Amino acid sequence: MAALAALAAVLLDAWLGEPRRGHPLVAFGRLVKAIEARLYADRRGRGVLAWALAVLPITLLAAGAMWAARDASPLLAAALSAGVLYLAIGHQSLHEHARPVADALDAGRLDDARAAVGRMVSRDTAALDASQVAAAATESVLENGNDAVFAALFWFALLGAPGAVLYRLANTLDAMWGYRTPRYKRFGWAAARIDDVLNWVPARLTAASYALLGQTARAWRCWRSQAPLWDSPNAGPVMAAGAGALGTRLGGAAPYHGVWEDRPVLGEGDAASAASVRRALSLVRRSVALWISVGLVIAAFRELA
Repeated sequence: MAALAALAAVLLDAWLGEPRRGHPLVAFGRLVKAIEARLYADRRGRGVLAWALAVLPITLLAAGAMWAARDASPLLAAALSAGVLYLAIGHQSLHEHARPVADALDAGRLDDARAAVGRMVSRDTAALDASQVAAAATESVLENGNDAVFAALFWFALLGAPGAVLYRLANTLDAMWGYRTPRYKRFGWAAARIDDVLNWVPARLTAASYALLGQTARAWRCWRSQAPLWDSPNAGPVMAAGAGALGTRLGGAAPYHGVWEDRPVLGEGDAASAASVRRALSLVRRSVALWISVGLVIAAFRELA
């Protein structure tokens, strides 16, 4: 039933995309800001407390709702699970953000491409050339394939709807607090580290999926040699394997807050282009199909057993 619920959630996401109004994560964001306003202090302990108050009550509420739904009807529980997972993933959103970048690059509208990729990444985009814009979009698609899709699917498979809720809220807190800035270096420490832990296994499964469905030998080689050089323990494997699978060069220097930062090179082959953005979207889509197919096969074997 869980595999069918996951399939239903992916189909709902493809059909409806993210809700334009009333997304629960918007309300969660307001809650997080209120908790931060009350509890902020430049201490790790306060960050741990704030994380627990933001995430654990909602996760427990989801677990209670699922328990009640299963007690009432397995079909109701499956429908609720599919609805929760639909709200936790953002596969269609990746396409909605990345396609305009590729379309603008194909049409030679560099300023439009810069504006579109600026909605996907945190780096400065005004100084990027066409290849750098394409690289930024491709990196974002590959990394967010894990963060916005596969990690949520993993925790859903492991812990059901409460697992998907736990992961999505923790990942959102990392996006809000997990920065190494003076304000969040200590307070956001727990948010960043917990997100690293929750993403460790999914990131490597995502990287393996990219490798299997792309240029496999090159992807494994890039994963082994380049991922350890990246500062993120999870983004490194995902983007190195993804870049290798695409036969594209990513990484390298990028501007943040007016300063160009040196970053390791990821992948091998041609410079990034509009085509690499589209191939990255295709790679994520095929990986989603692989995960859902594997889940359905495992579910079928369990039923036979």
